[in-house]
Amino acid sequence: MRLPVNQTLPLAALVLLAGCFGGGGGNKPASGPLPAVSVGPAADYPIKVGDPFTIEGTTYTPVDKLNYDAVGYAVVGSEGGEGITIAHKTLPLPSYAEITSLDSGKTVLVRVERRGPMTNDRLIELSPGAAAHLGTADAAHAPIRIRRVNPPEVERAMLRGGGRAPARMDTPPSLLTVLKRKLDPQLVPAPVPSTTASAMRTPAATPTLKPRATPAPRAAASPATTPAPRPSPSASPAVVQGGAFIVQVGAFGDRTNAATAATKVGGQQRARGSLSRVIMGPYANRAAAEAALAKARAAGYSDARIQRAD
Repeated sequence: MRLPVNQTLPLAALVLLAGCFGGGGGNKPASGPLPAVSVGPAADYPIKVGDPFTIEGTTYTPVDKLNYDAVGYAVVGSEGGEGITIAHKTLPLPSYAEITSLDSGKTVLVRVERRGPMTNDRLIELSPGAAAHLGTADAAHAPIRIRRVNPPEVERAMLRGGGRAPARMDTPPSLLTVLKRKLDPQLVPAPVPSTTASAMRTPAATPTLKPRATPAPRAAASPATTPAPRPSPSASPAVVQGGAFIVQVGAFGDRTNAATAATKVGGQQRARGSLSRVIMGPYANRAAAEAALAKARAAGYSDARIQRAD
């Protein structure tokens, strides 16, 4: 005996399967890449390491080194504004580090965001905000310790937003003494701010006082007094030709940038390998070199420094 066949059941099954696998166009997942994450830990990635580069004959190779710990000298730059950031030659960008002042023992957390400084006698360049937070805003050079760290995300977010992370515990004087012994004496920057600056101004004051002391005899011997001030203008060409000091404004890989810097400060270019040095001078004494150094830094070249003339 043949049973009746319900032909609607297979059709219903097909409709059900089609609804599960093919229909509902509005419920399809969006195609294409996911939007970039701008907050949270992912905001620090991907990090950049970069290719090797050369400064004044020394080659630096950036590397993602987790246990980086070094001592050296810091300079205050113009980049970074009020953010607590630094420039470093080899650490990844971005990364995080603790900077300790070897003068005061104060330690702050910073974000490494730039390459620099472009000179061999400075280890890091502090942003104005980082220098103020560390207490070295007015220092021409500051002995520091830099140690790479992996802070919690809440502190990373503070620095990314332009804020400050909580200060670390001060380093004890006994450890500061040990760390200072590791400083390389050959890398002490040429311009020393406090003692040398006052000492440098003394020779400049002495010559000016001597000519001014002679006006008293002018009534009796005005012809003899008049030639006395004249040697200073005539001596200026000799200073240019045989001076003892120069100011190095910077070393540039791009000759156009070097030419721009030379024009701004009234300096000159000197080729050294693949770099172009921009210098001012030479000058007969440190007082004149100090004045040129101030002019270069006022023009925005914070890495400028005084050197002995070649």
